[in-house]
Amino acid sequence: MGKTRIVLVDDHPIVRDGIKALLVGHDDYFLAGEAADGKELLEKLPDLNPDLVILDISLPRMSGIEITKILSEQYPDIKVLILSMHTGEDFIFNAIKAGAKGYLPKNTTRKELIDAINSLVAGDIYFNDAISNTILKSYIRKAQNNEANEEETANVLSPRESEILKMVAEGFTNQEISDKLFISIRTVESHKNHIMQKLKLRTTVDLVKFAIRKGIVEI
Repeated sequence: MGKTRIVLVDDHPIVRDGIKALLVGHDDYFLAGEAADGKELLEKLPDLNPDLVILDISLPRMSGIEITKILSEQYPDIKVLILSMHTGEDFIFNAIKAGAKGYLPKNTTRKELIDAINSLVAGDIYFNDAISNTILKSYIRKAQNNEANEEETANVLSPRESEILKMVAEGFTNQEISDKLFISIRTVESHKNHIMQKLKLRTTVDLVKFAIRKGIVEI
């Protein structure tokens, strides 16, 4: 197996020199080339034929996110490793959505950079501890917010609507609910429609899933 061909993309020569210094002497890598921005990279790409591109996000003429998206769509075999001073969750998630397989802060160590390159070449992804923590915290916060919003939504149901929701989830038909609660079928249907509107659900199946998720009924 030949050496991994790497291309560096950063508009600061001193940064590129620093990365090259980190890679010097590594038997498995070959520095195929470098570029100061995305336009230059895309022009050189056919000749450079890289396996991996290490690039910044803040670049002139075209952002690293835009470059990543182009590479992932047009050159899916090329792995993209983001190396950036931007470590906010928006930058990280936008890079991941664009197709980046790894993300490191610019203050990374040589070992981390080598570990990231090895992981991407092996077909894996790589995010160091700081980036992974940002991703995890964002996921937890969003999950908690969704749970809180769902709880708040459930609380808007009237006692009668909550009762009907439970019966629907338990498998009672409209006729059975009508008979048990001594109300008309039309009233049952009206309540079900109001419940779905309040909970922003679309079908009876969604109602059942919601009731199971909230512990209103057990399976």
